[in-house]
Amino acid sequence: MSFFVAEDKEFSTYVLGNAPLKKLADGFDWVEGPVWFGDHNCLLFSDIPGNRIMRWSAETGISTFRAPSNFSNGHTRDRQGRLVSCEHGSRRVTRTEHDGSITVIADSFDGKRLNSPNDVIVASDDAIWFTDPHYGIASDYEGARAEQELPCYVYRIDPHSGTISAVLTDFNCPNGLVFSPDEKRLYVADTGRMFSGDAQHIRVFDVGADFKLTGGDVFHIIEPGCADGMRVDEAGNLWSSARDGVHCIAPDGHRRGKILVPETVSNLCFGGRHRHRLFITATTSVYAVSLAIRGAARA
Repeated sequence: MSFFVAEDKEFSTYVLGNAPLKKLADGFDWVEGPVWFGDHNCLLFSDIPGNRIMRWSAETGISTFRAPSNFSNGHTRDRQGRLVSCEHGSRRVTRTEHDGSITVIADSFDGKRLNSPNDVIVASDDAIWFTDPHYGIASDYEGARAEQELPCYVYRIDPHSGTISAVLTDFNCPNGLVFSPDEKRLYVADTGRMFSGDAQHIRVFDVGADFKLTGGDVFHIIEPGCADGMRVDEAGNLWSSARDGVHCIAPDGHRRGKILVPETVSNLCFGGRHRHRLFITATTSVYAVSLAIRGAARA
């Protein structure tokens, strides 16, 4: 049985009929935040309830990169190749320096503690953008239950001054976020408050001069499930997590096809020697599949 479900002709050109969906590791509680380190030929990802960041490589398999990890969730790399992480437990965004030391980038806004930073990206101007829903403080499973001091915003950290600005303030619970390859669009998933029945969708914003955002229309609604983590390929297609796998969404918002995964997908990233391999975190396991299209250079 094929893992690929093509819903338009273009999707058929992105997948390889003989490329298997491979399980790389399993036995975790809830995996998230995959990020590829090409210079080390390895994948880092979070096992959030396990309070650890894991490392996978083809040569050495699975090992622990950091434990405890302050219940880290999403990760990315900045333009200098450093690891940038969202930590639920410490309610902050951090950067791991090349010498292994950790720098706190953001832990508060307007004198109040952040909720539980979730996902993070770095723009071409070195600004750091991150989402701050309440999931890590809503229970003790992915952090520690605590009082919510701020609404659930999307933030931008200025690369020069370090100033934190709330750039999107009309979300229920912003989650995954990613720029289009040319950075003219920003996609943000709203997964809603826990057990609230909030609408769940992906919104898209036009990015103008100095990264000013306009628009914000609903771009796509994932079915089944909802969008969590997202990445883009070099053609501008959006690849999103879903309950039944990974969905590929065209720039005009229609779904091109699916990669079926036997567990609920939380997040994904492109990696491998030519950014042609899609790494997928899904509930208790990590999967990978080779594609016939590459991820965007900063995906």
